[in-house]
Order: sequence, then C-alpha cells, then structure tokens
Amino acid sequence: MILPLRPVSAVDALADALRGRVLSGEIAPGTPLPEQELAAAYGVARPTVREALAVLVHEGLLRRERNRSAYVPEVTAADLADLMFVRAALEDLMAERLCGRRVEAAERALDRMGALRSDAPWSEIVAEHMAFHHALIDAVGSPRLSRLYGVLAAEMRLGVVRMRRMYEDREVLVAEHRALLEAISRGPVDAARAAVASHLDHTWGEV
Repeated sequence: MILPLRPVSAVDALADALRGRVLSGEIAPGTPLPEQELAAAYGVARPTVREALAVLVHEGLLRRERNRSAYVPEVTAADLADLMFVRAALEDLMAERLCGRRVEAAERALDRMGALRSDAPWSEIVAEHMAFHHALIDAVGSPRLSRLYGVLAAEMRLGVVRMRRMYEDREVLVAEHRALLEAISRGPVDAARAAVASHLDHTWGEV
C-alpha cells in the first residue's frame, strides 16, 4: 500500500536548513541565532523560527538560555574526553556482543556514505556516520543500550563536525569504518574490542 506523501511544513524545512548549516560547521559554536534575523533571512514568521529552533534545541544541536538567543554549544576538548570515556564503554559492549556477526544496516550506511557526491555537504556525511554507529549499537538488541547511546548523539554529531579537517578525502573515512566492521564480523572477541578501542582513539583523539 502506497501512502500519500506528507507535505513538509515550514517549521520542518527551516529546521532541516539550520541543522545542515550546524552540522556542516557553517554556523560556528557560540554564534547567536536571533529569531528576527532568521525570520527575515528565510522569509518566514517569527513563530515558525521559534518552533524550528525548539526542534534543534530538543535534539541538542542548539542551546537556549534565558534572555539569550539560541546558539550552537561549544564541544570542548574536556567535553570530548568525557564523551569518549562513556562512549568507549558502550561500544566495547557492542563489540563483544556483535563479534562474528554481520550488520547489514551498518553496511548500508557505509554504502550510502561512499555513494555521496564529491561535493556533498559535510552534514550528509555526519548523518551517515551516525547511522553507521547507531546501526551497530541497535544490532545488539538492547533497548537500554540504544537509549543510553542516543543520549550522547547530539554531542557526538557536534564532535564529528570538528573531524572535517581530518577527512578531506571521504574515502579514507569510509575505508576506516569498513575495516572496523570487518574486524567485528571476523572476530575473535579480543580483536573486535581492540579494533573498536583503536578506532575511537584514532578518530576522536585528534579532534
């Protein structure tokens, strides 16, 4: 059965546009996003802007404080270190449980990343990168593990924005993740866990 397409609302369209700019690094951390200026720039009403900003605040991509415009939060080196402290523990559990298994959803995310056009916005790469890691976590089959990992999603996405300078050649990023996936599917457990630890230390230790 084919369902009718749902029209994209102005709020959704604006949230998508702003999300892309944040995840491409176009809007730098700390940059204020005044409602009036956004309304004028995008030709929409201020209530539309307010709702779109609320969507991104809920996702953790923006922060809003009393009497201050919404802004992109800064993910500091200390934030990243603490993020990796928690993330490494969760992904170690993932490697132990998935060792010896193929995860087709993760393979598809890498295929999509590799198929992106050469001038694709970094935000599209961020989306597939996150889809890859979420697919691995979700494949474990633990709703609580997936939920805990999801709590880290916003900071992880903002952290990946900072990785852009490391991966001018997207194929390098794809190859590194394919190697990780192969190590997990091939095993043994110790090798899979070591591959995950090395991957996280390599990709995030230099951000």
